[in-house]
Formats: sequence, C-alpha cells, structure tokens
Amino acid sequence: MLSAVASMSALGLGLGLLLGEAARRFHVDTPPLVDEIETVLPGTNCGQCGFPGCRGAAEALAEGAAPVTLCPPGGRDVALQLADIVGADGAGAADLSEVDEVQPIVAFIFEDHCTGCTKCFKRCPTDAIVGAAKQVHTVVFDACIGCDACIDVCPTEAIIHRPKPISLREWHWDKPDLPFGKVA
Repeated sequence: MLSAVASMSALGLGLGLLLGEAARRFHVDTPPLVDEIETVLPGTNCGQCGFPGCRGAAEALAEGAAPVTLCPPGGRDVALQLADIVGADGAGAADLSEVDEVQPIVAFIFEDHCTGCTKCFKRCPTDAIVGAAKQVHTVVFDACIGCDACIDVCPTEAIIHRPKPISLREWHWDKPDLPFGKVA
C-alpha cells in the first residue's frame, strides 16, 4: 500500500515538474494589441463575425485580416473603439455609416409552443436555457448571448430573438438636455 502511494506521488511530482518546465520553455507571448482588442470585444464567443471566438477575431483584426466592423453584437460603439485602437489607416479604415446601433438581443421561448424536446438547451453554448425533457423551457436573459444556435434547432419554431429586457442592473437615467448656451 505504501509503495503504491509513494510511486503515484513520485509519478505525479515528476510529471508536474516536467509540465511546469515545458510551460516555461515553450511559452509564447501574444502581442499586447491582441489583448487590448479582446478587452473591447463583447466576449460572447458567438461566432457571428466568422472567427472562432473573440480571441480569433482579435488576432485577425491585429493582423489586418478583418475590418473593425466585424462584430455584429458589438455594433457601432465597439467598431469605434476598435478603430481607435487599430488606427484610422490600414485595416482600421472603415465606413462606419452602415454599422447600426445595436440593442442587446436574447432568445425568447413561447412556452405554449414548446414541446420540451431538449434540442435547444443541448445546443446553447452558455447554458442560458432552463428546462427538462418533456417540460417547458425558458431563457435566463442574463446568460443569453443572442446567438442563433437554439433558434436553428427548434422544431416547433417556438424561439425568437427579442431585445433584452431592461432590468435595474442595466437601467440608467438619460442625461437631460441643457438649455441653449449653458455649459455643463
């Protein structure tokens, strides 16, 4: 018994040291531009831009292989921030007139049409759909990223996109318009 514990401990320690040394020796530094771009992107990893997640989109944008308007969920605000980071020349030069302001969208399930087939929550990348087999499903709006994965597989077409409902966490007062000539 003691020899088994000792041999497993020695094996674990040896492999751990080997992995630690390999991580130090083969470490690849990423350009700081990629990290800066990735912090601006929404981080939903929805794939609507055509790249495998926000990290892939940030790498393509840093290389100049993608326009600053690549992120549909981010909309105009993200495109403007990306244009500031990348710069106005080269890949950053883009006509932002076709980029609309976006309101966050989420999936919505019409519960009277839901059959409980479980296809939607098996495809949901963020586990935003709650339900069980042969029971009605619903969406947790805070977890939904608005991708089309659940909509594509729903056999009864009970799932649609809707604007994300405003909760107390996201709600804010609009700034009042100042009278003419007044300075804030």
